[in-house]
Amino acid sequence: MIDRMRPSHVRAVLEREFRAAAEGVHTPVMVWGPPGVGKSRIVAEIALRHGVALIDLRLSQMEPTDLRGIPFRVGERVEWSVPSMLPDAERHGERGILFLDEITSAPPTVTAAAYQLILDRRLGEYAIPPAWAIFSAGNRYGDRGVTYVMPSPLANRFTHYEIEPHLDDWVAWANAAALDWRIVAFLRFRPELLFEFDPARNPVAFPSPRSWEYAHRALAKFEGEGVLLLEALQACVGLGCGVEFMAFLDHMQEMPDVDAIARGDSFAVPARLDIQYGVAAALVRRARAAAGGAQAQAMMRNILRYAREFPQREMGVMLVTDMHRTLGQPLYALPEFQDWAQSVSDLLLYDRALPR
Repeated sequence: MIDRMRPSHVRAVLEREFRAAAEGVHTPVMVWGPPGVGKSRIVAEIALRHGVALIDLRLSQMEPTDLRGIPFRVGERVEWSVPSMLPDAERHGERGILFLDEITSAPPTVTAAAYQLILDRRLGEYAIPPAWAIFSAGNRYGDRGVTYVMPSPLANRFTHYEIEPHLDDWVAWANAAALDWRIVAFLRFRPELLFEFDPARNPVAFPSPRSWEYAHRALAKFEGEGVLLLEALQACVGLGCGVEFMAFLDHMQEMPDVDAIARGDSFAVPARLDIQYGVAAALVRRARAAAGGAQAQAMMRNILRYAREFPQREMGVMLVTDMHRTLGQPLYALPEFQDWAQSVSDLLLYDRALPR
């Protein structure tokens, strides 16, 4: 297994492997990682981006006959039926992704049935369409889930990558998915709480990329309901983390007028550090909402000017970097971007100085 990789790098590998299937050079990929880091979501997003079918087989819930099919007699011979859930070019399309999820939680009898399907792309008379990619995912052995040691013959049929949470990647995804900006601000303020999982304690609820998405839903359902919201947040991200995030939400009520900042009517920076993170996250979200509109460039200019006002220049770097990840190249064309970049050039020369 190679070193741990950030989600964007794993996504790039899977994207290339998907295209490689149509080129005849695809190799099945196994993605390892702790629970809740987004392994399944990355695969689903690739299928959605390319507009192809995704067949998601949860091997932990299957029997060997679910893959191999059921034998039936034809004259003096025994043949095997082909399970309808396996990829079929006529029903599912010429291209697609066969995703064998929870493979490390599948009993050995099921993984044994998958050997030929993965390596030879066939089971008996059945063959996977040539342009279909094969991806798989599972938890690591130390994550205290229901896992079996992957047999060497099966492991040797994959290339192996281990994924770990990465805050910059998650923030880019959260902004694109329009998750509540206060969650983005909180995790920029407390980055270690993006993922906090101790297998030895085996908590029921803990902060993870998946559970922060659940916290977003809890805010949409229970905001303004006091204790009920707190309990819902704790049910998503754990007791201590839920209390801390609830206190952060209370502090966000002291936010300045972010719309005035975006219009260029105000450039006052709040004194509290946590509220500065809130302003930065809210401005990125305002810029994303205005993208493509008549006021988009004016708003970007105002935010770039505001980024130079932070007492800690690293905060401005974080704001502009997140805005670039959200808006892309149009930001570079603005004269204000060149002015801002010049003002922080010494920080940009050293990656270790950039906020994570």
